[in-house]
Amino acid sequence: MANVVLLGIVYLAFISLGLPDGVTGVAWPAMRIGFGEPLESAGLITLVVTGFSAVSGFASGAVLQRLGTGPVVAISGLLTGMALMGFAWAPSLVWILVLAVPLGLGSGSVDAGLNHFVARHYSARHMNWLHGCWGVGASIGPLVMGAALAQPGGWVDGYRRIASVQLMLATVFLLTLALWKRAPAPASGAAADSGAAPGRAAVPAWAVWTGPVLYLLYATVEIGTGLWAASILVEQRGLAPRDAGWWVSCFYAAIMTGRFALGMVAVRLGNRRLVHAGLAVALLGASLFAAPGLPPTLTLVGLVLLGLG
Repeated sequence: MANVVLLGIVYLAFISLGLPDGVTGVAWPAMRIGFGEPLESAGLITLVVTGFSAVSGFASGAVLQRLGTGPVVAISGLLTGMALMGFAWAPSLVWILVLAVPLGLGSGSVDAGLNHFVARHYSARHMNWLHGCWGVGASIGPLVMGAALAQPGGWVDGYRRIASVQLMLATVFLLTLALWKRAPAPASGAAADSGAAPGRAAVPAWAVWTGPVLYLLYATVEIGTGLWAASILVEQRGLAPRDAGWWVSCFYAAIMTGRFALGMVAVRLGNRRLVHAGLAVALLGASLFAAPGLPPTLTLVGLVLLGLG
């Protein structure tokens, strides 16, 4: 029973990780007017968040070894929750950039730590479902912010609501720290083994880097789309901010749907086929979303296909 509850906490932690990811992109068209900033300033916020997330990710090995996965998850929730609450009170872009530092630091180590934890203790199916839970959080965030933009409190209330949820989740993580000491034994085949499997040819050194390079490409597309899709839909395609938030949520929901579906077939299809299919669908979606002069419906379908791919 404890293992089932722990797995639920792990999934909940990845929902928490995804909650802030699409929010700034949805809020920025309204935020920038209040701050008197140009549209492109949103790139600075993402640069700071992503940069410090990378720093935290690179340091995750030492941090996790010293503190353990459970405490890192709880600290991450507190850091991101307080940073998001600070966004609601920030009087200028400068303060947003300052608060982006703990927001980034709070996500890097927990992302790496949970990926390692699930890869070690659970199957590939659970890994896909784990990232599907990130999609749950990333879908909820834009929905909450989009709804807030249609109300008098605007983006300020949106950040307050999301920060409150994040802090409540952090409290849950703090109260369940003891469960992490009861983690199941490493899953079959998950033990760290640096050598090639018997009967399998060694992988060339250059081929090992295709994974990080593809992931770099993937992260660029995901982060860039999440940041700019709402601004494109509002300022170039004429959608209302609330509707733009809904469609950005659909983009993340498509990512979530794809990951949960793949959790059922990942072992049967294999990684290579999944990567090829994902690249093809994402390329089709990006082409539809970017092409000028298409009917609005096709543009929005393209955004959803991009997320699915």
